[in-house]
Amino acid sequence: MAHPVDVVIMAAGKGTRMKSRLPKVLQRLAGRPMLGHVLATAAALAARRCVVITGHGATEVEAFCASQTGAEGQNGLPLICETVRQEPQLGTGHAVQQAAPRLPDDGVTLVLSGDVPLTQADTLQALVAASGGERIALLTIDFDDPTGYGRIVRDAAGGDAVRAIVEHKDATEAQRAIRECYSGIMAAPTALLKKYLALLDDDNAQKEFYLTDVVRHAVAAGTPVVALKTQDATQVAGVNSPVQLAALEREAQRRAAEALMVQGVRLADPARFDLRGTLDCAQDVEIDVGCLFEGQVTLGEGVRIGAHCVIANARIEAGAVIHPFTHIDGGSQGVVVGPGALVGPYARLRPGAQLGAGVHIGNFVEVKNSQLAAGAKANHLAYLGDATVGERVNYGAGSITANYDGANKHRTVIEADVHVGSNCVLVAPLTLGAGGTVGGGSTITKDTPPGALSVSRSRQISVPDWQRPAKAAKPSS
Repeated sequence: MAHPVDVVIMAAGKGTRMKSRLPKVLQRLAGRPMLGHVLATAAALAARRCVVITGHGATEVEAFCASQTGAEGQNGLPLICETVRQEPQLGTGHAVQQAAPRLPDDGVTLVLSGDVPLTQADTLQALVAASGGERIALLTIDFDDPTGYGRIVRDAAGGDAVRAIVEHKDATEAQRAIRECYSGIMAAPTALLKKYLALLDDDNAQKEFYLTDVVRHAVAAGTPVVALKTQDATQVAGVNSPVQLAALEREAQRRAAEALMVQGVRLADPARFDLRGTLDCAQDVEIDVGCLFEGQVTLGEGVRIGAHCVIANARIEAGAVIHPFTHIDGGSQGVVVGPGALVGPYARLRPGAQLGAGVHIGNFVEVKNSQLAAGAKANHLAYLGDATVGERVNYGAGSITANYDGANKHRTVIEADVHVGSNCVLVAPLTLGAGGTVGGGSTITKDTPPGALSVSRSRQISVPDWQRPAKAAKPSS
């Protein structure tokens, strides 16, 4: 863009109708706080800096902003995020006055709201372009019911120039009939914005300093004011209650689903799909109903995801099938499912699980911080934790790696072509030699040699004519 852009985000409101101790702008939408969406948009705009105005819940909001500072934007540059407090809260104009000293005069200031999370970067780029460093540009929209919104009053002579924004409580009946409303989003040359902010007063019905009065002062000074009208209500939708948050969540998910389908992803039912992070899909991916994706997930070509799976921070490679009701959570380590692998149903992959090509993980099998080489199988009711599993290993039902001694984790190494029978306990640290067999029901505490049969269990005995204990007869009444 021709001029540097600095973003001001208003995030001082109390959000009483949310009925929550959590500040309104930190309420989550599509897996992240609403304010996080706005900051991400600022990063996408390559904003020079963000100044977030805090008030109610300032400590929590400022901590969140600090956590986002340095996040990389689309231009590869880190986001610079500052905070200023508005105490007391005396209106939107007063809020932006608090940020003004942080804004260099050579830029364009873009004013956003922390509770309007789904405005798109391309819309804001167009608004900044409409400002051109010379005009005040307003994002507006027509509402069938404009109650509560500031009305856009245009030139009486019929031109497109904006003459004023009139708040609902201050509007005449004729002005209240106007359907074009101010969205709360504004782009203005910073030097001029500062000049008009200094002229604000609270001579109005609410006894507040309105940011919208900047338009009146600009018009009086001969600064052009233009409006960019959007037809997309979702981009200017704010959140004031749990009901509104839920409605916007559904709209956000619908848009995410449509974007994936445009790329060629097959969603069995886009109304039963939830994305709370990023999802990158190759060609011919199929996703059944009720699936939830969190964090960063990548699905390779031809991957099929069964119904009601939860997948977070994972890479699933080409041709893999995740059967229904599987839970995958890679955490900070990530999970990798190799090409052609089969996982589930009802399986659980935890951080550090890495499955090679053609690996089978079946029902009620849990894998944590373990690597399974190509062709390894654990098909039923098993646990593999802190293990290195070689090619073609068959891991029996009910078997576990006992990897924790009460203080430290230890590793189990199962070399290629080992067969572990059912209901075995492998007490780490331990290595099972290649090609060996562990008899069912064994507790193995020592390394086993390659090719050997290892059995560790007590000898079976049978006592003939054994009489089970019988309950004493109840005394008669």
